[in-house]
Amino acid sequence: MTKPFYAEPILNSPYEVPTRHHALSESGEPLNQPPIEGRRRSKYVAPVPKSRKTKADSKKQASLELDQTKDGSSRYNPTPIINEIRGHIASWRSIPNPNDWGVTPVTQRLLQHWRSDTFSGPRPFYCQVEAVETAIWLAEVARKNKQYAHIYRHLEEANRDANPEIFRLALKLATGAGKTTVMAMLIAWQAINAARQPNSNLFSRGFLIVAPGITIKDRLRVLKPSDGNSYYRSRELVPQDMMPDLNKAKIEIVNYHVFQRRKAHELNAVGLRLMKGWKGEAIEELETEGQMLQRACGDLLQMKNVVVINDEAHHCYRERPGSHDEHELKGEEKDEAKENNEAARLWISGIEALKRKVGVRAVYDLSATPFFLRGSGYEEGTLFPWVVSDFSLVDAIECGIVKLPRVPVSDNAVNAATPVFRNLWDHIGKKMPKKGAGKSGDLDPFSIPAELQTALYSLYSHYEKEYDAWQKAGIGVPPVFIVVCNNTASSKLIFEWISGWEREVEGERQTKHYGHLELFRNYDDRNGNRLPRMNTLLIDSQQLESGEALDAKFRDMAEAEIEQFRREIKEREGAAAADKLSDSELLREVMNTIGQKGRLGEQVRCVVSVSMLTEGWDANTVTHILGVRAFGTQLLCEQVIGRGLRRQSYELNGNGLFNTEYADILGIPFDFATEPQEVTRTPPKPTTRVYALKERNNLSIRLPRVAGYRAELPSESFSANFSADSVLDLTPELVGPCTVRLEGLVGEGHDISPDALDDMRPNTVATHLTKKLIELYFREPDQDVPYYLYNQLQPITRRWIAACLKLTGGTKAGMLTYAELAEKASELIYQAIVRSAGEDGENVVKAMLDPYNPHGYTDHVSFITTKQTLWETRLSHVNYVVCDSDWEAEFARVVEAHPATISYVKNQALGFEVPYRSGSVPRRYLPDFIIQVDDGRGPDDPLNLIVEVKGFRGLDEQIKAETMTNLWVPGVNNLKVYGRWAFAEFRNAFAMEEDYGTLVKSFGARVGENA
Repeated sequence: MTKPFYAEPILNSPYEVPTRHHALSESGEPLNQPPIEGRRRSKYVAPVPKSRKTKADSKKQASLELDQTKDGSSRYNPTPIINEIRGHIASWRSIPNPNDWGVTPVTQRLLQHWRSDTFSGPRPFYCQVEAVETAIWLAEVARKNKQYAHIYRHLEEANRDANPEIFRLALKLATGAGKTTVMAMLIAWQAINAARQPNSNLFSRGFLIVAPGITIKDRLRVLKPSDGNSYYRSRELVPQDMMPDLNKAKIEIVNYHVFQRRKAHELNAVGLRLMKGWKGEAIEELETEGQMLQRACGDLLQMKNVVVINDEAHHCYRERPGSHDEHELKGEEKDEAKENNEAARLWISGIEALKRKVGVRAVYDLSATPFFLRGSGYEEGTLFPWVVSDFSLVDAIECGIVKLPRVPVSDNAVNAATPVFRNLWDHIGKKMPKKGAGKSGDLDPFSIPAELQTALYSLYSHYEKEYDAWQKAGIGVPPVFIVVCNNTASSKLIFEWISGWEREVEGERQTKHYGHLELFRNYDDRNGNRLPRMNTLLIDSQQLESGEALDAKFRDMAEAEIEQFRREIKEREGAAAADKLSDSELLREVMNTIGQKGRLGEQVRCVVSVSMLTEGWDANTVTHILGVRAFGTQLLCEQVIGRGLRRQSYELNGNGLFNTEYADILGIPFDFATEPQEVTRTPPKPTTRVYALKERNNLSIRLPRVAGYRAELPSESFSANFSADSVLDLTPELVGPCTVRLEGLVGEGHDISPDALDDMRPNTVATHLTKKLIELYFREPDQDVPYYLYNQLQPITRRWIAACLKLTGGTKAGMLTYAELAEKASELIYQAIVRSAGEDGENVVKAMLDPYNPHGYTDHVSFITTKQTLWETRLSHVNYVVCDSDWEAEFARVVEAHPATISYVKNQALGFEVPYRSGSVPRRYLPDFIIQVDDGRGPDDPLNLIVEVKGFRGLDEQIKAETMTNLWVPGVNNLKVYGRWAFAEFRNAFAMEEDYGTLVKSFGARVGENA
């Protein structure tokens, strides 16, 4: 029977807190048990897959021991503190009133925005929001509260031991979970707060983002607000009105190599002797620390206390003093450990130097694998003790955020203890060429081990089926097959076996073989000529990431590829574009655009890589991975498999979940799913860019950004004008069941209901409501509650109870003493008082504008949508109306057809929000449309009509409408600087055209009356 994990791997929405999880064994293998209710606790287990095929006398697979070190001493386990923090944040997140969160108004606004579902495209995943919430809670809430002092003490001790000069916090998110989005959210939180509170010691406008290589550095450009594809705009991470504050941030993005102090003088030996002079004084040959920082950090040196964000932060550490780990390693493992330590030492030393120069406010580490590496002096695979947030790979799989990796669990090899293709290197390692062995052309591709050839054919056979499925689905780009090798000799051999090869025979180049795998061939199988487009690419990841010129040996190996891509870019962009790109830049461009339509790497189907490809490589079309190297640790397995985990489609299915996507793996001993699953390919929906058209600037609409309202009510006497929207219909839906039937197994049943509330007199309810009304709406800041207004307001409250309170389904008037209902009733009464004062001809309401960004324009609308219901506009500054319903499409048609319409816009990515109160909780409301109408005063003095297209209308919608009618519209009109505004609701889809025409006529009639 199929285990629940394989039958239904995805249990949770990517946008909500996980509520179920699969049962795993101690070694991380899925158990044959139904899903467990509740969220999985953070408990680091390196999942070592259990093979179905084992032998009794074979060695047991080694799991990663976390409780003891090699010398038997106890190992530090940080997961209890992670789980404790997670619990505190869950309680904090559940607080209903943002004013009680204990954070700044800017942070309140950003959190509400990130948690909302008002995004045009995919909104931030729950795991992304949780990671940022953790940083926010620690900085703004826990820091001020003594009950959390032990958490800070733990983090301080962890950093004092490993990072004595800097204070780091690590956020662990699985590969493919979107660390770049989290960085953007951290920057927005810090930078906007710093812009609005320049004297705060919690926030900074300066950011140094450090990456492990050029590929990631280039990709992180989206973190700069000025970038054309900035995440803040393209992913709507920052409300439009906050963008000017974000633009004040200074952001430098570097790879850690810039911390290497360079030569101060480019002089030969003779020049150095001349500079030393006759005294022979020593000349400083390396730049100073200050010069290095000036080169690396630029304008950040003009600031104080910058924030550092480390991407792939497991490469940044200082090795443990007195460590002898390197002496225990041999060969390539020892060389790898030495390289790791040198890189990590350089990285952390650069941050320490920056702190000495200008100060570092905080260091945020982001990584899917924040573990100490081999040779660091710490037990390999030990979690950084300053990790404060954890969203593991299995959590990401259960939320559908990443693909599900599958590996072999059985085969028909008789003499093998475990499946041969599970850890291929154990069977072929001694038959493969050693590091640096031979040059291009010296090795015979026909001689690669038989097991390796069979593995290639087996995985390729499955790839063919996947390729055909993608073609039929019309996806437009091919799936990608990657081979990860240990050295250039192996990679060249496999590359040639797959794609074909040439040799020089008697001074002439001849094609010796056109390639064993048809879809991956780089040669025509008829004539042996090179194909115009390469299907298979050979890459040396470490070479490309260094940023330096290609090694001559690899340059010779990849010469044909480089020249072929250079010809292609000449055809696409001209000779000048091809000539200005270095060889390494060209190959990096190809690799980084694999799977992207219209780009250089669009049609690449197979990548043969030395090393493990680039961390941060964001190709989402990888479906097959073959490992041809040693995998000594689960950490390395997870890093390599991570190259194939990015999802292709982010469309929710009918259940509100993602569909399962798979990556098939050979040669890498790592697993979560082991049973074969049929994959149904859903073609991705086309995307459309929605933006303001420059040629329609005459249709631009200017709108105020209202932050709140100030009502100057007459203090002598109050009156109230109740309308249909003042009515509160009290139903069991609002208060819970009012009649409940109880029955036993035998005997007579009976009903229970809240009859005790019958004894509460109307005067008691009115007294309670009047007090609540005064406390919420008539109290000035820093003043005593004006209870002396009670006698003036209590008659209004009593009249509202008599005229506007409807009791349905057994509800009682006494239920208005419930805090939540009392607040909402008070809101309706207050709105009626304001309406009455306004009808007397007094300008009692003034809108208070956002002090930082008082107004906005349609000019800045720009976003990508996958929605298919689009109305191509004619009278809008923005090219499309993205319709959330057929009602909106019908309304767009009606508006454009009416002669009085001047311009209109759908309120999407416009940043137009209306503040209102739902009881005591401040909220923001997004109306559907803004329309400029010629109501008889001519196009130079249009009426700005705000429209809500609404079917169902509950109490919350009622309060929104009252706020628009009684506060927002009169408040903005009384400012007299944004033109004339009005509000209307359309509730009947079938009478929309008639209702719109009638409404426009009524506006014209009013103008005629006032003329």
